[in-house]
Amino acid sequence: MAIEGQPGDITILLHKWREGDKQAENELFSLVMPHLARLARNRLRRERRGHALDTVALVSEAYVRLLKAKDRDWQSRSHFFAISARVMRRYLIDEWRRSPRADFVSPPSDLVARGRNLDLEIEVDRLLEDLAEVNPELCHVVELKHYLGLTDEETADALGLKLHTMQRRWRDAREWLFSRLEKKHAEQIAG
Repeated sequence: MAIEGQPGDITILLHKWREGDKQAENELFSLVMPHLARLARNRLRRERRGHALDTVALVSEAYVRLLKAKDRDWQSRSHFFAISARVMRRYLIDEWRRSPRADFVSPPSDLVARGRNLDLEIEVDRLLEDLAEVNPELCHVVELKHYLGLTDEETADALGLKLHTMQRRWRDAREWLFSRLEKKHAEQIAG
C-alpha cells in the first residue's frame, strides 16, 4: 500500500485542508482515494458473496465521514489512515448491527476466530473504544490489521512505522484485547 510522494506531503495537505484550502483537499483526496479503495476492497473480500456492501459504498461513506472530520488536528499521514480505518470500522459495525446476521461471514480471524458470533465482534469494537483512550497507537494497528486486513508490511507503511515496531504493537494490542475478553467471559460464567 505504498503511497506516492513523501509521508510529509500528505501531512502538509492535511494541514492546508484543515485551514480551508480547497485545492489541498482535492489534492489530498486524489492522492489517498485509491488507497482507501484498496483498503475497502481488502476488507470486503472477507465478506460472503452477495452481501449488501460494496467498495464504492464503503469508500463513499468513509469520504463523507472524513470530510466531516476536516477540523480534526491531523498529526500525520499515519493519523489520517488510522482515522480512515476507524471510520470504516464504525461503518461496518453499524452495517453488521442493521443487517441480518446471515448476510456476513465472521470478521477477520486474528482476534476473533471464524464462526464466532456478531456479539463478540461488537464487544471487540467496544473494547477498541477503550483501547483508543488508553493507547491510540495500539488501537490504530488493530483497526488496520483486523478490520481492514492489511498485511504487516502494509500496516507498518500506513502508520509510518518500522515493521518490527508495528509487529510489537500488534502483539501488545492482541494481548490487551484477549485479556479483557477472557475477563468478560469469566465474569459471564461466574455471573
